[in-house]
Amino acid sequence: MSERASRAEAEAAVRVLLSYIGEDPDREGLVDTPKRFVKAYDDWFKGYGEDPDQILATTFEEVEGYDDIVLLKDIRVESHCEHHVAPIIGTAHVAYLPDRRVVGLSKLARLVDTYGKRLQSQETLTNLIANTIDRVLKPRGVAVIIDAEHQCISTRGTRKSEISCVTRSVLGAFRDDPRYEERLARLIG
Repeated sequence: MSERASRAEAEAAVRVLLSYIGEDPDREGLVDTPKRFVKAYDDWFKGYGEDPDQILATTFEEVEGYDDIVLLKDIRVESHCEHHVAPIIGTAHVAYLPDRRVVGLSKLARLVDTYGKRLQSQETLTNLIANTIDRVLKPRGVAVIIDAEHQCISTRGTRKSEISCVTRSVLGAFRDDPRYEERLARLIG
């Protein structure tokens, strides 16, 4: 990984981009744009500063023997593609089959956000979420499905809106036993 640029260097780069498109970075409406742009990047890409494994570190055993599907569905996904740095907006469905321990539901949504706030393809995002849950929680199975629209398709290039990209990653029992995937499909409905 290369050395991280300073905030001043990032703001100077935004000034160059504004000039590149034919704008005057010193005009009133754009004078503070480099600062605002870098601040937006801090938010859009804050996932680089978060530890996904730590998000799932606290688990609970007191679940009265619950051993069926745990599904958090319709989690809003906000990410950016690594090819055009264009937004990817959609929903994620995250399911797992616990093995004696469960994690707080908000942690699954936080995991989606943490990985979403990084540059990658949707396929990579889907696998990162599933593999982290599998590695940290060690459940009997994991399923992650993401359905999202890519602004790099809808606002540039082919300019096709309303196109949805669906990716999935299934591990363990969700892959080995089709009954689990069928039940999951009914739950997501």
